[in-house]
Amino acid sequence: MVIICALGAASQDVFLSGKGISSQLDASSNEYVEEFKLGAKLNVEHVLFATGGGATNAAVTFSRQGLEASFIGRVGKDIAGHGVLSELDKEHVDTSKTIYDEVLGTQYSTILVTESGERTILVYRGAAQAHTAKEYEEIDFKSYGWLYVSSFGGAYEALDIIFDHAKKSGIKIAFNPGQAELDQPELLKGLLEDVEVLLLNKDEAALVVEGSSSEELAHHLLHYVPVAVVSDGPNGVVATDGKTIIEAGMYEDVPVIDRTGAGDAFGSGFVSQYAQGKSIKEAVVFGSANSTSVVTKFGAKEGILHQGTVLHDMPVKEREF
Repeated sequence: MVIICALGAASQDVFLSGKGISSQLDASSNEYVEEFKLGAKLNVEHVLFATGGGATNAAVTFSRQGLEASFIGRVGKDIAGHGVLSELDKEHVDTSKTIYDEVLGTQYSTILVTESGERTILVYRGAAQAHTAKEYEEIDFKSYGWLYVSSFGGAYEALDIIFDHAKKSGIKIAFNPGQAELDQPELLKGLLEDVEVLLLNKDEAALVVEGSSSEELAHHLLHYVPVAVVSDGPNGVVATDGKTIIEAGMYEDVPVIDRTGAGDAFGSGFVSQYAQGKSIKEAVVFGSANSTSVVTKFGAKEGILHQGTVLHDMPVKEREF
């Protein structure tokens, strides 16, 4: 059995939706925005509490796919932290190495969801952005075969320790960096020599290497990692290991309820299969199906697929590199 640990953020989320939360096209930027008048009261028809954070979302994917899954991250000693860990326990995710912050609270997100499924997220980072190197020096990683590292709030000293532990123990790393890591691309590149699988969306990849298309970006990322995966939302994904190139479209055109966690579902879905020896093509198909399922539900976890789910064909091309 593959033993995998997801490291990064854990969050308590509250989703708000209704006619009072809507989007409109801003003529100056040509982008859809949510706009609220100061002092106004907005009617909300639906309130849903759920848990999120890239690492906990990934850990649930791994567990539901039959991997022995663990979570390591920081939470506060509060109700939100208790709720996050309780849900992971129910999903059979090992939380025994969770780090508790004595001062800061658990990350908390208020998510305003429009009728199209797009959202604006108000985030209190709290404990999730306070990683220290010392905390991770004291953790024994030797039992894991894989680490899935997601957003770490730009805590590069802690990441250096984690990646060094993995290298010395022969542990493979899948890396899905957050914005705080991407804001420091030179430091990010310094970590990539120890990474097996790098997962980025198209805009993120463009912060690391040059390129205009997903395929060009994936090609350039191979200078740093053995496997590069570049996603582009509904436009699909390109993945390559330098031997073959996979280009996939949308798994299925479904009504989008909420896009929260779609990227986490794809990335962890891909790794859940690749870590078990499946081909890049098979990993892309499952990751795409997992992401598609997640956007049909509120929250980042409800739609995560279970082991044994039967998948249908999707638009996917495979060719030699």
